[in-house]
Amino acid sequence: MKKTFLLLFLLLWAGSSHAAGPVILVVGDSISAAHGMAAGEGWVSLLERRLEEASLPYRVVNASISGDTTANVRRRLPALLERHRPAILVLELGGNDGLRGLSLQRMEENLAAMIEVAREGGAQVLLLGIQLPPNYGRRYTEAFAQVYLDLASRFDIPLLPSVVAGIGDNARLMQADGIHPTAQAQPLILELVWKQLRPLLSASRDAAQRAAQ
Repeated sequence: MKKTFLLLFLLLWAGSSHAAGPVILVVGDSISAAHGMAAGEGWVSLLERRLEEASLPYRVVNASISGDTTANVRRRLPALLERHRPAILVLELGGNDGLRGLSLQRMEENLAAMIEVAREGGAQVLLLGIQLPPNYGRRYTEAFAQVYLDLASRFDIPLLPSVVAGIGDNARLMQADGIHPTAQAQPLILELVWKQLRPLLSASRDAAQRAAQ
């Protein structure tokens, strides 16, 4: 039974059925939910198209919801993992915790719990950080950024420290609220994410091949 399953998995890699491939589950907030633009313009949709163009047989599931906090997602993530059984989980969360001035300790606890449950289910995890506006004060913004660094070190997972690096301080790439990137910024976000995600795609494929030998 195990051998048959592994052979089927490898066939998914070699075949043309993209929809049946392993899942990349993106769980985030408005940054990943394409706030203020058509859904097809967001970086997650651009990622899906890139995978198709590269003939990488992954299926992207975007479970991002605008306004979500880490506490909200911690409650709903187990059901998402059970339903989609992702090979890779991309976590883009914490922005709403920070903007609301919520406990950074609790935010870290929530993210840690999500990373643990995802890895227990066999998923690789990519953590995407958020950069808070400077008006939140240096002490809070630095402590906020440190949460992501500490988690990446603790769990030895890849980290993009800020998904809006080089974007958040460029008014031409931000919507009028100064918080959400524009449609024009989405390809730039994809490039930032892709640099961290691409090695996980290779690692996932190599692991499946080794297991089948």
